[in-house]
Parts: sequence; C-alpha cells; structure tokens
Amino acid sequence: MSRSTRTKKKNPAAVALSKLGASRGGKARAAKLSAKERSRIARLAVETRWRKYRGAK
Repeated sequence: MSRSTRTKKKNPAAVALSKLGASRGGKARAAKLSAKERSRIARLAVETRWRKYRGAK
C-alpha cells in the first residue's frame, strides 16, 4: 500500500471550525494580557527565532 493511500483526509468542516476557534482564542488571550506581558512574550519569541540563525548559546 502506498503512503498516499494511507493518509487520512481531514474533514473540511472540522478544519474551518478549528481555524475559527484558534483566531478567537488568540485575540481573547491578547486582550487579557497587560502591555508589559505582551511585550515580554514577543521578546521571547524574537529571541527564539533569532537563536536558529545565530546558533544555540
């Protein structure tokens, strides 16, 4: 059996519902956080992204 025949197909309705919930969840989380917390989280994300290019320290 080839690999392509074994993969499961995703239900389009479930995918759409998941995207809707994810976008709402992110906005709700951002609204709940203080500006200082959002800044701290963003700074950590940037440092993590740049670590890939600079090499692990």
